[in-house]
Amino acid sequence: MRVLAEVHARDGYPVNWPDQPGEWLSRGPLLGSWVAELEGGLVGHVSLSQGGEDDVAPTLWSERNGATRGMTAVVSRLFVAPQARGHRIGALLIGQAVEEARRRGLHPVLDVVASDTAAAALYERLGWELMATVEQRWSPHRTVAIRCYAAPS
Repeated sequence: MRVLAEVHARDGYPVNWPDQPGEWLSRGPLLGSWVAELEGGLVGHVSLSQGGEDDVAPTLWSERNGATRGMTAVVSRLFVAPQARGHRIGALLIGQAVEEARRRGLHPVLDVVASDTAAAALYERLGWELMATVEQRWSPHRTVAIRCYAAPS
């Protein structure tokens, strides 16, 4: 939770700080979670799960490919400690999640807040396809732009 708090303070991720960060990291139908260590310290995290109601990317990918949402896996909860960036940790974590999704016969997808330009740049460098940018209502008074990506085939 310490690393997540550092990332939130510096980058604003997650956008809405959870009341129970540990539960937030493990919430949903998880297929797996991985952490990264550097010099003996925890410096990153990623999860892979089945898509939830609020995940847009699984629906977009499924509609485009004539498949069901159940044929996707959502990469989420990716973060890397600010002091550990520049070591390709984010790419390695994403690679691990993608490998597990493919091992299960699922296509990896993800949603990211459009204002998180650093994350979007990472996904695009790794060859992820931007399927769409959509507006998502997070509360009665807040709408957020979400970029929906699919991993390269």
